[in-house]
Amino acid sequence: MKGFLEFIREKGVVGLAVGFILGGAISKLVASFVSDIINPVLGIFLGLAKGLETASFIIGPAKILYGHFISTSIDFIVIAVVVYFGVKKLGLDKLDKKK
Repeated sequence: MKGFLEFIREKGVVGLAVGFILGGAISKLVASFVSDIINPVLGIFLGLAKGLETASFIIGPAKILYGHFISTSIDFIVIAVVVYFGVKKLGLDKLDKKK
């Protein structure tokens, strides 16, 4: 048991677990923000009654859901920006540098 506790302290496993849990929570928050606020607003400007995520076009028997792809891309960009500025603001980018 002592070796296990030492491993957790030395390797930062607790910090990794906390980061993983917070990352999941932020992902849900951003997904909700994009789907509930950004997509409907973009849908208004693009003339889509149900929002951006329903935007599509049909080629033969295939329905191309380009709105869903754009929505997922916006989701990714917002998460990337939040993580980038969060790391910069907290100074976590300097932790791995050798002194």
